[in-house]
Amino acid sequence: MAGTIEGGRKARDTNYAKFGKNFYRNIGRKGGNNGRTGGFASDKVGKDGLTGRERAKLVGAKGGRISKRGVAKCSA
Repeated sequence: MAGTIEGGRKARDTNYAKFGKNFYRNIGRKGGNNGRTGGFASDKVGKDGLTGRERAKLVGAKGGRISKRGVAKCSA
């Protein structure tokens, strides 16, 4: 039954019985409070002088340059 809608409902009911009705709210809060950096969505300027979007653009370009896929080949 794992991976089915019915199994998910049974797991939910078990979690509610063991940990209370706020189980999913509490684990979501713990995950949200865990982050400290702001990530790529941050508008704060970091120590490197870049915002999160600018930093994401640079590291994405770097990742694209070191791609292991190789040069595209024309099939014509």
